Amino acid sequence: MEALPSSSSRQSLLFFFLIAFSLLLLLPSSNAAVHYHDFIVQETPVKKLCKTHNIITVNGQLPGPTLVVRNGDTLVVKVVNRGQYNVTIHWHGVRQMRTAWADGPEFVTQCPIRPGGHYTYKFTIKGQEGTLWWHAHSSWLRATVYGALIILPEKDKGYPFAKPDRQFPIILGEWWNRDPISVVRQATFTGAAPNVSDAFTINGEPGDLYNCSSPTTTIFPIKQGTTNLLRFINAALNTELFISIAGHSVTVVGADASYTKPFTTSVLMLAPGQTTDVLLTANQPPSRYYIAAHAYSSAQGVAFDNTTTTAILQYDCGCFPKSNPPSFPLLPAFNDTNTATSFSRKFASPSTVQIPSPVTDNLFFTVGLGLLPCQPGRTCGGPNGTRFAASINNVSFVLPSAVSILQAHELGVNGVFNTDFPSSPPIQFDYTGNVSRALWQPVPATKVYKLKYGAVVELVLQGTSIVTAENHPIHLHGYDFYILAEGFGNFNRATDTAKFNLVNPPLRNTVGVPVNGWAVVRFVADNPGVWLLHCHLDVHITWGLAMAFLVENGLGELEALEPPPLDLPPC
Repeated sequence: MEALPSSSSRQSLLFFFLIAFSLLLLLPSSNAAVHYHDFIVQETPVKKLCKTHNIITVNGQLPGPTLVVRNGDTLVVKVVNRGQYNVTIHWHGVRQMRTAWADGPEFVTQCPIRPGGHYTYKFTIKGQEGTLWWHAHSSWLRATVYGALIILPEKDKGYPFAKPDRQFPIILGEWWNRDPISVVRQATFTGAAPNVSDAFTINGEPGDLYNCSSPTTTIFPIKQGTTNLLRFINAALNTELFISIAGHSVTVVGADASYTKPFTTSVLMLAPGQTTDVLLTANQPPSRYYIAAHAYSSAQGVAFDNTTTTAILQYDCGCFPKSNPPSFPLLPAFNDTNTATSFSRKFASPSTVQIPSPVTDNLFFTVGLGLLPCQPGRTCGGPNGTRFAASINNVSFVLPSAVSILQAHELGVNGVFNTDFPSSPPIQFDYTGNVSRALWQPVPATKVYKLKYGAVVELVLQGTSIVTAENHPIHLHGYDFYILAEGFGNFNRATDTAKFNLVNPPLRNTVGVPVNGWAVVRFVADNPGVWLLHCHLDVHITWGLAMAFLVENGLGELEALEPPPLDLPPC
């Protein structure tokens, strides 16, 4: 009879089996696929609003290519920069598990792709379904460098709702009649607010209400009686937008690549960075109906683009004259905070979820604007000769210029950033009241907040009334988070925790902090790397409304950041 293995041998075999089983779980399923794409960043002549000028595009398209993958698939995208500006690409909302090198924010996770250079982004979609998007994360190139990223369910798996007959990405954009880089450079030089855009767009077209734009208005064909999945993305640079469709209500079923508890509405409000999936039933008399969008502008006394973009929802039955003017929807007033708030509070997860707990890191971040003194010898265009600024906890974020934060961390390069970002405001004050001018000036710095792997983070995002109060869409890279509650005024832990939804809060990657209000989110720091948290109004991140989390490696290779790719752009 054979001798039984020794105790140590059995332990070795068990250890080997567990490792093999763990690796097997990490392998892509037999249905998973790898998708290869080439992105050529280039200058392209484009005509809008009666004028033609060169803009930076991907593959000559505005919007850029729509990428369609399934949950579990891998994307490999080679970006070649043939334009005149540095560029990076951010895959907005993708978790990037252990692949922070592919996240994309300039000088945060990588140095930019210089003109003539290239970089291949490679990452796997894990546990996400719905609509995300990609965009440039260098200066204001995001104004024209963006596109949809659609994540379908795994093969042989369906949606948690009836399969739609048709589906369309509907990307809301913002257009300037000049190079957007020159717009932000002028504002940066003068310290003033940048010029507002000249138009909004739907899938790259302004629509019927702008000069010279009627012939190219985007048309979405639908058939009577069908169900259509509309995937809305707000890719506008600086503007939250109300959207409505004439004659039709829609049912919201997803947001930020997470399914939601369905609800019906006639008005959507999307902040820059957010996505919302809706079902539309073609149950109206066959005709043409406008899809229209205009600004939700919550700040008082601040200039904004007060135009309206349109597309056309067109029944393709051939049973009515195409010359019929489309019906127009009723849109809320530009400052209708009640409608915006009512819409955001309807979101919930479709079923009970396990909320991360117990909390290990309680953070309180003030978000808002500020003013900096003018540099000697220069005339500045901000209030009373100052320069506009923005901050989180009074720290106005400054990007490095010689090496990215992630590279500096991995290579041990000193002097690039500090790890003393404050967990709460250095001074407590009446955040949404009449704030003393002594508190209006933030401190420019490059600071990160360190998190241990597996930390459970509860983050209070508190708006302020410094300079002006405004709704701030705050986006966290590398993570989704549960939005536990939103409210107005100053957050009060003694009373406001009673408002927390600990049953089925929505899971998102971008939250709108209400004007003169607060939002509370919670997440688990289970993804090592450096992850940017910032306002997705690009004018505000330009002014410094950002910070970064540095999430440390956990135990073992499977909880550690992958090595940097060999073609990571040099600094």
